[in-house]
Amino acid sequence: MANAMAPHARVRDEIVRLAHRGLSVPDFARAAGDALCRAVPAEGTCLMTTDPAPLLPTAEFVENGLPAAELLRLVDIEIREPDFNTWARLARAGRPAGSLSEATGGDLDRSPRRREIRRPGGFADELRVVLAGGTGTWGQLTVFRETERPYFSPAEVEFAASVAPLITDGLRRGLLLDGARAEDGDIGLLVLDADDGVRMSNKAADRLLDELGTGDRPGTRLPLVISAVARRTRSLSATSTTPAPAAARPARARARTRAGQWLLVRGSLLDDTQPQVAVTLEVARPAEMAPLMVDAYGFTGSERRVTELVARGLSTRQIADRLHVSSYTVQDHLKSIFAKSGTGSRGDLIAHLFLAHHAPSLTEHDT
Repeated sequence: MANAMAPHARVRDEIVRLAHRGLSVPDFARAAGDALCRAVPAEGTCLMTTDPAPLLPTAEFVENGLPAAELLRLVDIEIREPDFNTWARLARAGRPAGSLSEATGGDLDRSPRRREIRRPGGFADELRVVLAGGTGTWGQLTVFRETERPYFSPAEVEFAASVAPLITDGLRRGLLLDGARAEDGDIGLLVLDADDGVRMSNKAADRLLDELGTGDRPGTRLPLVISAVARRTRSLSATSTTPAPAAARPARARARTRAGQWLLVRGSLLDDTQPQVAVTLEVARPAEMAPLMVDAYGFTGSERRVTELVARGLSTRQIADRLHVSSYTVQDHLKSIFAKSGTGSRGDLIAHLFLAHHAPSLTEHDT
């Protein structure tokens, strides 16, 4: 791992480009870990993919990590024993990153995984990064330093937290592409050349393209959203003369089919030296569509937060305590939310935001 601190902006931009390279999960894991360590120097990394529901690891990609025999003990501690900065605790806290040194007040040996596994392996402080998005937790990234090295600083933890969504995006793309290459029936995959000609497609992509349609403009070969995402993807190429700002211009979009179904469209570069782009299409899940619907209704920042807490089942009093406002203020926000969304109750609101766009698929076969 590189020991020199690289400018954070350069590392952030590199991670964005890696996320759009269409790399396999193992290749992305190694490349993203190397990039992060140029801003947060470390002697080893370990990225694990997880099943989002039980938060259990499903695969690991390690650079200078622990022996395989130690991993099972590490998992056992994680699942069965109390410890600091467990993955479940970090995920619940909504904090994407944390260092062991901060959690233990500098006394690393308070952690059983440090005493039993990290210290015998020659490692000291660790920085954990939860790789989570709107659809769940897809991975867990650990960065660790050897004994006698400085602890991770608050600034380093903050930087790791800031790039966690970018690394999550790349991991998610890798999982999607791997699934599409395997002819997964739910994920469409297109490979486009420099002129947006289709070099390859799977059956799911052909079906979803037909459902999107090309509109009425003569000469149109692909739905507009496909070409738009492909061009945005190429703008993120390392060879582009006008690179796009990383966080402001993601190569993804949501599009509605002619039947009213929403799709998520994502683009990834297959090779920096060639303008070929892989585009994946998948049916949007409720959690992925809710933010779009909230945007459409023009909710304010406060109304968004109230809606999020309503979706979690909090009462008016609990929401007021969480937001440090009065119950009357929460009720005023709810009245505005109901008016903008055309709903009349909390139940109607949640059903409308999370379920309404799926209603056609539930009723289209009824007579």
